[in-house]
Amino acid sequence: MINANVSLETVALPAAAPQGLTALDPEHLGPMASAAEAALLRQGESENTLRSYRSALRYWAAWYALRYRQPITLPVAEAVVLQFIVDHAQRLDVDGRLVSELSPTIDQALVAGGFKSKLGAPALNTLVHRISVLSKVHQVEGVANPCEQARVRELLSKTRRGYVKRGAQPRKKPALTREPLEALLETCDASLVGLRDRALLLFAFSSGGRRRSEVALASTENTRRVGEAFAFTLTHSKTNQSGVDRAENDKPIVGRAAHALTAWLAAAKINAGPIFRRVRRGGVVGEPLSPAAVRDIVKKRCLLAGIQEGFSAHSLRSGFVTEAGRQQIPLGETMAMTGHRSTASLVGYFREQLATSKAARLLEEADPIDPLLPVSAGRPRA
Repeated sequence: MINANVSLETVALPAAAPQGLTALDPEHLGPMASAAEAALLRQGESENTLRSYRSALRYWAAWYALRYRQPITLPVAEAVVLQFIVDHAQRLDVDGRLVSELSPTIDQALVAGGFKSKLGAPALNTLVHRISVLSKVHQVEGVANPCEQARVRELLSKTRRGYVKRGAQPRKKPALTREPLEALLETCDASLVGLRDRALLLFAFSSGGRRRSEVALASTENTRRVGEAFAFTLTHSKTNQSGVDRAENDKPIVGRAAHALTAWLAAAKINAGPIFRRVRRGGVVGEPLSPAAVRDIVKKRCLLAGIQEGFSAHSLRSGFVTEAGRQQIPLGETMAMTGHRSTASLVGYFREQLATSKAARLLEEADPIDPLLPVSAGRPRA
């Protein structure tokens, strides 16, 4: 127990420092400590996040060099961030046309250098993300952050509002519900690739609409057999990046999904390590699938099934939520499977078609009542 009368000033210091030990500057981290700090920050982020950071910073460096004819250095001036926003955000001119300030010459150079995929203004989400990444870099480096300046925040806020007023909302991927999923599963034959893809699709959907990065991380160590079923323990996810031990971390893999997973593990002779792996020519089971490979499998199966709705790997997540809603699964059960911590976030994944919405057809589905009929003729009393 700590004595309340003891202060830091009264704690005895070592009589003598060990030989060869250099005293540290308490105001600054040494080189080794700085490197260790950077490694801890880097390893604490997901690979997808790191990849998006690298891409954003590469773009910032290229845009800055082309705009100002010099390398980018920190801290970046407030005027630079404002210029970045007006270069990349679209606005309506006096003739009602969408324009931005990025010159065609710089735009073409950025595309030619591989810093962007196509000409024109990026999506609003992309612009906001690049500003956020620059802000994060300034925070980590401990320098004045131009992204926190009132003028920058005001411009970004009003830019968002302008996009909303024009109806330029981000497009959400359609939901891969039961019907299209069954069509994808029909394309999976008895080959190793077919067995793997069938197990992967059912695993991702049935375990709560897992993200592609979570599917890629599934292993025999975090997916244990329980009788004829499996329990997939999600130790790390987008909504649980600290790995907090929660009851809902265990996701059941049962029924058709469990049978498909059993068949794939037996055929591929996987007894340890990652579950979903590349199948090389000649039926050789190779290295673990990357998150991008999970996405490609979904797109490939859509092509084979003749489906052109633009499904992606994330469509499995919205598909699970939408299908659960259709089948009237309680919200608590659905959230326990998906890992959502709020109903607002969960509802954001619901993609029910308006034409089939029961809520929009309350009058049509009820018994027809003629409002002119008297109560005695069968009209219900108020």
